[in-house]
Amino acid sequence: MQQAVVTVGSRGVGAADVLAVARGDARVELSAEALSEVARSRAFIEDLAAKPDPVYGVSTGFGALAVRHISPELRAQLQRNIVRSHAAGTGPRVEREVVRALMFLRLKTIASGRTGVRPEVLQTMADVLNAGITPVVHEYGSLGCSGDLAPLSHCALTLLGEGDAEGPDGVVRPAAELLAAHGIAPVELREKEGLALLNGTDGMLGMLVMAAADLSRLFTGADITAALTLEALLGTDRVLAPELHAVRPHPGQAASAANMAKVLEGSGLTGHHQDDAPRVQDAYSVRCAPQVAGAGRDTLAHALLVAERELAAAVDNPVVLADGRVESNGNFHGAPVAYVLDFLAIACADLASIAERRTDRLLDKNRSHGLPAFLADDPGVDSGLMIAQYTQAALVSELKRLAVPASADSIPSSAMQEDHVSMGWSAARKLRTAVDNLTRVIAIELYAAARALELRAAAGGTPAPASLAVLEAARAAGVAGAGPDRFLSPDLAAAEAFVRGGGLVRAAETVTGRLA
Repeated sequence: MQQAVVTVGSRGVGAADVLAVARGDARVELSAEALSEVARSRAFIEDLAAKPDPVYGVSTGFGALAVRHISPELRAQLQRNIVRSHAAGTGPRVEREVVRALMFLRLKTIASGRTGVRPEVLQTMADVLNAGITPVVHEYGSLGCSGDLAPLSHCALTLLGEGDAEGPDGVVRPAAELLAAHGIAPVELREKEGLALLNGTDGMLGMLVMAAADLSRLFTGADITAALTLEALLGTDRVLAPELHAVRPHPGQAASAANMAKVLEGSGLTGHHQDDAPRVQDAYSVRCAPQVAGAGRDTLAHALLVAERELAAAVDNPVVLADGRVESNGNFHGAPVAYVLDFLAIACADLASIAERRTDRLLDKNRSHGLPAFLADDPGVDSGLMIAQYTQAALVSELKRLAVPASADSIPSSAMQEDHVSMGWSAARKLRTAVDNLTRVIAIELYAAARALELRAAAGGTPAPASLAVLEAARAAGVAGAGPDRFLSPDLAAAEAFVRGGGLVRAAETVTGRLA
């Protein structure tokens, strides 16, 4: 298969480009226009460096040490030192895809020609990405202001041939060895370059882009599992009518309702809510599924708007303007990205919470309208899915803790020069955990709803064609069906893989066509 190529110019990149490089190992190429713009801005920096006037990041120290003027013979050492000293991360290694996104997005900003870095530094960044070399970056170290300083410093350290990195074979070795093995010369930093390599929101932005891609699929998956549960509970699909959602015109709500309606089309199980214990209305967790999932969709749309703006941005301090001025600024502050990262964690928690309530309803014989207790084969002898719901509840409880915003916190640093920070990196890290846990919660609802629909079908009911397609695909993916108690964890793992890999959505779409 031919390797995908992402060409980077001076006007930013798109979310698809980030995903292609971070997750798909796409090759990065630099446009001639970007290299020309980078060279042009570098000339401005070199002119300033030759003058006696102090300029932040060019001929001064950094942060609270910016009051010191640095003489020309010490400036290369200054730039090396900022990389070495700021590479102060600790804790577990960060995932490879996060580091690749981090490096690519920093490259994107440098390609803008607003940082004053030489073209050869930019080319080395592309060469390291294309060689599959991944710097070792640690979990803790970023406050999300002056950007993701520590994570970006660990990446910059690799460009210098220092520190450790992972090779394309997955083995961690000294960066100098990896660069030599791929014919890449270490960078000798000059004025402004060390600072420019580590002064951005690239880590939190990369994680936002990847979380948004995952959540887009999960919101669709949650609509499918909500529809399966509604059907298994013999609920009514009348609440999904488009005219009802038009009177409260939130676009995400309408999209979720339309998805559920498509999945349920042709069902012989819906609409029986008046049969055995008559219900005027289904419970909130069933009836309000589009409203909750739809609110999450609209939150995601806002987050994507923020990401789109940030992907077009050049985040550095100081920044080289088009007219040659070099100006200090506060664009490195991560607040815009941090807020939406936290907002998405709230949406994850609430979507998981309503899914868990639907699962619990499926397992409770007093509320499931004829299904056996815990969907067990022989209740009492078999426990069925009792503890699967416990697992789901534990995940939901964790998600509620992860929904506490990181961006509401701040802690001063750099001798009170950097006295308000975004904590955006922390918001991004907990969102990744939230997305993983939401995936597992939806997988457990799928597992329960599929078993319930099997039992309905065995009793003579007729699930919707899309529901049957999901059941068939899930079974083919190793998600076992109803029966006596067995070791349950492998089944749940198979369900999780089915949801995470997109199998749930693809299976439904074989009948429904494209879902929102």
